Amino acid sequence: MTILRIDSSIKGDASVTRKLTGMICEKLGGDVVTRDTTGLPLIDGVWLGAAYTPAENRTAEQKELLKQSDALIAELKAADEIVIGMPLYNFGVTGPLKAWIDMICRVGETFRYTESGPEGLVSPKRVFVAYASGGVPQGSGYDIASSYIKQVLAFIGLTDVTFVSAEGVAMGEAEAIAKAQEQIKGLAA
Repeated sequence: MTILRIDSSIKGDASVTRKLTGMICEKLGGDVVTRDTTGLPLIDGVWLGAAYTPAENRTAEQKELLKQSDALIAELKAADEIVIGMPLYNFGVTGPLKAWIDMICRVGETFRYTESGPEGLVSPKRVFVAYASGGVPQGSGYDIASSYIKQVLAFIGLTDVTFVSAEGVAMGEAEAIAKAQEQIKGLAA
């Protein structure tokens, strides 16, 4: 089994979500492909133009521009399960996680438009989201990141999403991690 581990915290080794994604991957077992999203560039209008140009009509420059996105999509499609580290920054996902999302949500690659609306093109697989916040409970009215990540994942075809939450890190990191570890113990491998 191949697990795609997505880390998006800017805190490096001090990151709670990086600790949690490691623990989840260990619990699941298998080969882990780790993607640190902190170095991904943001998309822009030129990138978007390349993504919406039919593959057979792309220039060499457009193909080069989409290489990173192509690699990220290949990792996503090759994985049997996905583990995403999602720290909550100002009630939303991190910039690096958003950069990854923008690069993997591509028309004709991970979704398509139909008469009845968008349709995801990624094969169904389990997704585990490691959520960490200083004091915002996962699923509360202040947490807009959880509903956003679920919607984006469903948009590309991934609807089996499980959250592991470390809430209240700012008030007691060890306690928050311990609660998350209990949730991880209950995950089916």
